[in-house]
Amino acid sequence: MHVQRRVRHLPWLLILIIWIAAGCQPVSTYPYVSLAEPPPYFTPTAAPQTSQPILRVAIAAVISPRGTVEGYTPLLDYLAQHTGRSVRLIQRKTYAEVNDLVRDGGVDLAFICTGAYVQGRREFAMDLLAVPQVDGQTVYYSYIIVPADSPARRLIDLRDKVFAFTDPMSNTGRLMPIYLLWQIGETPQKFFRRTIYTFSHDNSIQAVAKGLVDGAAVDSLVYHYALSREPSLAERTRVIAQSDPCGMPPVITPAQLDAELKAELRDILLTMHLDPTGKNVLNRLLIDRFVPVDERAYDSVHEALVQIGDLL
Repeated sequence: MHVQRRVRHLPWLLILIIWIAAGCQPVSTYPYVSLAEPPPYFTPTAAPQTSQPILRVAIAAVISPRGTVEGYTPLLDYLAQHTGRSVRLIQRKTYAEVNDLVRDGGVDLAFICTGAYVQGRREFAMDLLAVPQVDGQTVYYSYIIVPADSPARRLIDLRDKVFAFTDPMSNTGRLMPIYLLWQIGETPQKFFRRTIYTFSHDNSIQAVAKGLVDGAAVDSLVYHYALSREPSLAERTRVIAQSDPCGMPPVITPAQLDAELKAELRDILLTMHLDPTGKNVLNRLLIDRFVPVDERAYDSVHEALVQIGDLL
């Protein structure tokens, strides 16, 4: 599930630093890019810190930290009310760091990226709980976007340009665009003049809208949500390519989580659309409902990883 509120502008100086630092460095040395961040965790007002047991929830940095807190607070409040637990939001800068938390049992529930799920499952066990259904669909896409005044009409038109990925483990923000390049016999290193990491889809959208990069790969759900909240983005950006459909970013738990708590969380998510309060929370996130998911939903992402594994 990917959501955001209106984001603040990215500082010009920060972008210049990114361009200088990022260049063609290997993934192990990528720079961090973020907006002003909240504290390392956020406890919803509905669940004040008491002697209650704590439910630790991680949300991958699909959108900026501030956007995550603003967008997900109603959902976290809902979880607090229906579990009787004090809910703690735990944020990390990268998808890999969230996966580490899941692997080590550092969280009880996590909203993660499709790419992080598929890659993480290669290394350790995690359990699928549900996925969001949006406009009746349980798939989403990688969009290649450019500034509205760009002459680019196809992905091939971005040769020798500056391009923004989101996160090294992002499905829509890195894996799928690399797969699109692979299908035409290209690699990012040879095709683009320079690539950077923004570490959130809203950062990438803003970078394109401001003309700070020539193009970016973004999550289709985040892009449409961004346009609904900031209509001027539709006048400043446009989509020139998209990937094949991919399974929705899942909600997961560590495999070792207590079975009773796991079942309770699954039931809360799968039934919240039947509760007027829960339905209102989902509406604010532009989600129809949460639905069960099968591992086969991620076959296309598995296939892409097999094909381009050496390029990641």
